[in-house]
Amino acid sequence: MIKLKRRAFLAGTSAALILPALPVFAADFKEADILKTKVSSGTLPALKDRLPENPLVVKPVESVGKYGGDWNMALVGGGSLSMLFRYQAYEPLLRYTPDWSGVTLNVAESFEGDAESKVYTIRLRKGMKWSDGHPYTTADIKFWYDTVFTDKRVAFVGQDHWKSGGKPAKLEIVDEQTFKVTFDKPNGLFPLQVAWANNDQTTRTPKHYLEQFHIDFNPKADELAKQRGFESWIASFQAAAGFQDDNAFFLNSSKKPCVHAWMFTIAPGENTERAVAERNPYYWKVDTEGNQLPYMDRIVYQMVADPQVLLLKAMQGEVDLMDQYIATPNNKSVLYDAREQGGYDFYTLTSTEANVMNFIFNLNHNDETKRKLFRNKDFRAALSTALDRQSLIDAVLVGQGAPAQPSIKKEDPLYNEQLATQFTAYDVDKANAMLDQIVPKRDDQNFRLDEKGRRLTIIFEIDQARAVFLDLFQLVIPMFQAVGIDAQMRSMDRSLWETRVRQGRDFDATAHQFGANGGVAAMLDPRYYVPTDANAMYAPAWQLWYRDRANANAEEPPESTKNQLALYDKLKATSDASGQREVMKQILQGAADNFYVFGISLPPDGYGIVKNNMKNITKIMPNSFGWPTPAPTMPEQFYKV
Repeated sequence: MIKLKRRAFLAGTSAALILPALPVFAADFKEADILKTKVSSGTLPALKDRLPENPLVVKPVESVGKYGGDWNMALVGGGSLSMLFRYQAYEPLLRYTPDWSGVTLNVAESFEGDAESKVYTIRLRKGMKWSDGHPYTTADIKFWYDTVFTDKRVAFVGQDHWKSGGKPAKLEIVDEQTFKVTFDKPNGLFPLQVAWANNDQTTRTPKHYLEQFHIDFNPKADELAKQRGFESWIASFQAAAGFQDDNAFFLNSSKKPCVHAWMFTIAPGENTERAVAERNPYYWKVDTEGNQLPYMDRIVYQMVADPQVLLLKAMQGEVDLMDQYIATPNNKSVLYDAREQGGYDFYTLTSTEANVMNFIFNLNHNDETKRKLFRNKDFRAALSTALDRQSLIDAVLVGQGAPAQPSIKKEDPLYNEQLATQFTAYDVDKANAMLDQIVPKRDDQNFRLDEKGRRLTIIFEIDQARAVFLDLFQLVIPMFQAVGIDAQMRSMDRSLWETRVRQGRDFDATAHQFGANGGVAAMLDPRYYVPTDANAMYAPAWQLWYRDRANANAEEPPESTKNQLALYDKLKATSDASGQREVMKQILQGAADNFYVFGISLPPDGYGIVKNNMKNITKIMPNSFGWPTPAPTMPEQFYKV
């Protein structure tokens, strides 16, 4: 049973702490000078009228900060807006603790579960407001439930943590601050899933803004849709809500109210060179001396074409904090040498990823011949055996790592040796012998032919911003060609990759990095072990079947995968930690037997850069999208000197 009520739920002293509300501040809250000016001019209410009755109190990592300054950041390419959950948009009902050992209160003032993990009672903060000053209440929760989660006309896919046994949870509104969520079956993972990077839509659905786009609230919604360039209110509402994908949520979003520390005044898509987010005058957190957060006035994002441009900007001191895209093994020495020039130093990222690079074949390919071939476990095992992992590690990862499949790290209680080590021994003769049993015929250039007599060409479609992937594939392609596979790489902008791969069925294969290698993270993001969501890019149709069997693109998986999905349902229904671990071990054994994907090496600890004048930065933190690095360390308490 979980019961979180106005107290800290985290350990250690090296990270921002969430503390009980301190009413003694009520007479002496403080705010940034820029907001004082607006209050004096009458354009903004007094601070005491902008904060909730019990604002969330944050104890800074190092010291109480000072107001002012810009947090200089960058976004790479046209499809990297999910990065914004890492920097400014992570405000779920519950958030992860800085060490990722559990969850703690955030937007929710209290969060209680019953003994069976079937009924959760959640209380919001009285007086909390959206960034435009409109109250944030259970009316917003109900609006999300009615128009996004359960409205079949709108048909958003996802929010599986609000379901059990395939059925949506029931919502009961108790009063303006309190609501209950009741599941048909136990849902012990619910609190942990609420805190996942971009899962919680209940804090991102402002009713008073979005109802204008929905026909049930605005009879003229179709007319408004046509004015906005959409055919119907449905498409218009989908775009305004933005829950199809992370890019859609943030694009052109400066008019959409939020509960974040910074709100966009120039959103991505509204300017080609930069995006700007300014402090939210209604932000609902204060520090231990009653100062309204955030400390910094703005986040300024440069829109950067590729990682090489970003690397140069970082070396020149134009980026205040960054690890994504530039913090590769090969770049570390270059960044190290430029520390004095750029005025920065390093922080450490502890690895939480399943592999440095995962090879993902489309097991639901629209091409019947390729689909049959890719689903053959022996085919995938043969290609895995054709990889000289140690050479890849030495050449691209500068010797950091050891051959391993996407798996659990060895020191974790969930470690499965078969999953981690099978088919990692480099043996070209064995790989050729295995492939000879599956695709024995070759053409005059010694490339293998498929069942239809076509050259066996496999195109790996890669996000061009992943520099390590591009470097690895320069060596991987000849290894696959050495066993008769016409392997090719096609790099593309992230936005096109999202369309082609994450949302498509025509791609042959791709590579990706994330997924989790232990503990809570592996249970919440088991993408390579069981296809539960869109991150399981090897099985786009199977994961749809699990999430929404009525979807036209869903496909019933084979029994072995259905067994995996049934085990994951069992995991979600288990509320005690020891029981969860036992079920997860079964899932991992099934993943070892199915061998959905293969990789190169478990990743070593990583790094990032942070400017020397940035304060309250946690020096060691997990590296994950689910724990959206560095957001759980509370960027709202970052400041500059």
